[in-house]
Amino acid sequence: MPIHTQLDRRTFLRGAGVSLALPLLDAMHSRTHAGNADKTPPARMVFLYVPNGVNIAKWVPATPGSDYSLSPTLEALRDHRKEFSILSGLGHPNSKGGHSGADTFLTAADLEGTPGYDYRNSISIDQFAAETVGLHTRFPSIELSTSGGTGSPGHSHTLAFSRDAVPLPAENSPRAVFERLFVNDTGESRAAKQRRFEEDRSILDALLGQSRQLENRLGTRDRQKLDEYLTSVREVERRVKRAESWMDVPKPEVDAKSLALDARPEERGDRQTYERVMYDLICLALQTDVTRVVSFALGREAGGGYFSELGLSANHHELSHHGGDKDMLEGLFKIDRFHLEQLAYFLGKLKSQQEGEDALLDRTMILYGSGMNSGAGGGHSPKNLPLLFAGGRKLGLKLSSHLAFAEDSTPLSNVFVTMLQGMGLEHDRFVDSRGTLTGLT
Repeated sequence: MPIHTQLDRRTFLRGAGVSLALPLLDAMHSRTHAGNADKTPPARMVFLYVPNGVNIAKWVPATPGSDYSLSPTLEALRDHRKEFSILSGLGHPNSKGGHSGADTFLTAADLEGTPGYDYRNSISIDQFAAETVGLHTRFPSIELSTSGGTGSPGHSHTLAFSRDAVPLPAENSPRAVFERLFVNDTGESRAAKQRRFEEDRSILDALLGQSRQLENRLGTRDRQKLDEYLTSVREVERRVKRAESWMDVPKPEVDAKSLALDARPEERGDRQTYERVMYDLICLALQTDVTRVVSFALGREAGGGYFSELGLSANHHELSHHGGDKDMLEGLFKIDRFHLEQLAYFLGKLKSQQEGEDALLDRTMILYGSGMNSGAGGGHSPKNLPLLFAGGRKLGLKLSSHLAFAEDSTPLSNVFVTMLQGMGLEHDRFVDSRGTLTGLT
């Protein structure tokens, strides 16, 4: 699968215009390329989400420490034992649980905590990081999910929320992801895209102009709502300008022959193919440095799909409300194992890609888990979440342990701060964090 990412500096300067910051100019040359072996490869972060919790009894290892025994579910990752740590006891103290787990997994927000709002989210950790590290890549971040779009408040299809709490739509088509990342616009398609940029700018200018005229005729509450709307419009405007500035920069060339780009998660027996091709695309995106921040939701809350290939007639959501039923717990366990088998495939891909003397996995931090704990009785608690941290060894992360914390003693946001610092960002707080995660650094 040949990859060519070397760019001509003059091409970039012509296409980008004067609005881009100087650090971006240096970053345009892929740091993963052999021609730039003198530069340290960049750090990356990947967030992987499983809806509806897991069979927690078969997930959490019986003992803590570095000599822990793999649980029945974690046996799927035996070949990669040295590349990950299990985190237990962590949660989001501000979250209410239920099927809003995907909404709060990366935000740690109290969705009902803002007076006057039934639902109010905040920026997610991936977007917090992308605001800085995203200046160096074509795409600040990539959002993926099996369902696509944004979903609805409390039942999100995306893990990513902007600084203004706007959910960022996730893509669920492998072919659309591939074309966005690796297919250059030429001829009519390029002209059509330029026209769309111009139309978008015209529409945004009109919206901003009309909104300013309306502002003086509104009360305080409506002005607040209008200001939030205008902030969202400005965010779209910023993204349009950024996308336009990259039009003259060639995308990496990637051979798609081995990629199952038409796989769909809802088709019988095709779920494994689908998850693996999405992992292939994430690996390629990181390898070619088109982005350094990725989120991927492996299903949606209160859904998650059927797993007929595992011999299950109930869907993932139904099994999560197991009520302690032995057969339903066994079905949930099979789904958990299935997802970890695909994660093992992803870890293997990252380990097989070399960057100088290191593997791609060594500079990629991966947080895998769920925003709810279905518990022994099938409840949906935001406490003691099932979590796994993999990769990042060359970023100073310690792996191959079961890090067990007392429930309610340590927020998941401590992991977020650890990851921010692993990305080279000097932040010591995120929402309710109390520092980095003890034992991971």
